[in-house]
Amino acid sequence: MVSAAGRWQALRCPITTVEPMTSANDERELQVAVIGYGKGGEVFHAPLVDATPGLRLAAVVTGNPERQEAVRKRYPGAEVIPSADELWKRTGDIDIAVVTTPNETHVPLARAAVNAGFAAVVDKPFALGADEARELAEEARQLGQALTVYQNRRWDADFLTLWKLVDDGALGRVHRFESRFERWRPEAKSTWRDSGSPDAGAGVLWDLGPHLIDQAVNLFGPVESVYAELDARRGAAADDDSFLALTHSGGVRSHLWMSAVAAQLGPRFRVLGDEAAFTVHGLDSQEQRLEAGERPDAPDWGVEPESAWGRLGTDRESRTVRSERGDYPAFYQAVRDSVGEGEPLPVELHEVVHGLEVIEAARRSARSGQVVAVAST
Repeated sequence: MVSAAGRWQALRCPITTVEPMTSANDERELQVAVIGYGKGGEVFHAPLVDATPGLRLAAVVTGNPERQEAVRKRYPGAEVIPSADELWKRTGDIDIAVVTTPNETHVPLARAAVNAGFAAVVDKPFALGADEARELAEEARQLGQALTVYQNRRWDADFLTLWKLVDDGALGRVHRFESRFERWRPEAKSTWRDSGSPDAGAGVLWDLGPHLIDQAVNLFGPVESVYAELDARRGAAADDDSFLALTHSGGVRSHLWMSAVAAQLGPRFRVLGDEAAFTVHGLDSQEQRLEAGERPDAPDWGVEPESAWGRLGTDRESRTVRSERGDYPAFYQAVRDSVGEGEPLPVELHEVVHGLEVIEAARRSARSGQVVAVAST
């Protein structure tokens, strides 16, 4: 899936391509280094890289002895490098660096990667501010390095299903989009994500917000204004129970919930149109399968059971809709084709920058209690 260019005409941003690193006849695998081996590196990035034809997981950067041993056990062909500073010396050996480290380190590590001559994939959030995101994007452009962001939820089965329904006009004219990432974790952990400062990227707005906002923007276009409630229910500094109301330039309203303290979970999506609605519960299963250690090149990868399918229609008449096949592997396949053959990037940076503008507006709204305009350039 690619983002809907027609929905982004208002931003007047072209699709980004880069000079290919290989020719059409070059069968060389692109060498990938994953920086960080917490959940992001272990669950989301290393398995997908390892399963993508044309990519080779050449190295993993981690200074943690237990994680180093875990890498050696699962990926015996990958070199374990203790620090990013050591990685930057490998110019010519590594083609792509994947940054999957604590949020406040994303920009400095990505900047170091592109300056070292690597293409770069950055986990979300791309940056902790729209201005530094724009600066980094421009730096990569001037250096001629591919730079993209891991927005894997664009390839969730339920989102791909909703995308198709909206494009096919099955709901009529959509007027409200409701989206939730809710969990039941009543006790905060002592991790940076739960207990750190929101200014350093902690909290559910930075953790889950980039996914929910990105999906809303890709479906319904740029956001004009935001109202937000950002609450810390468990006593930590970081928000753990938050709500955003977005007004899109096309008139659709998106209501986004993200919470760690939801004792009963609401529907993943409820989308209301003037002809029908679509509702689906539960999360796409790809994350669960990756956590279980399954390989993402399994024949049934991304296939959702009928019990997870959503319903389309009205209270009087509705039908089950077969889920589209989830496809996280498509992201790294597109990275391979972009870096190796000059194809478009899988995630365009102007879309991600706009998402950061929405997050900044949400933080201003939560402080003021008012609806605020999204500052966009």
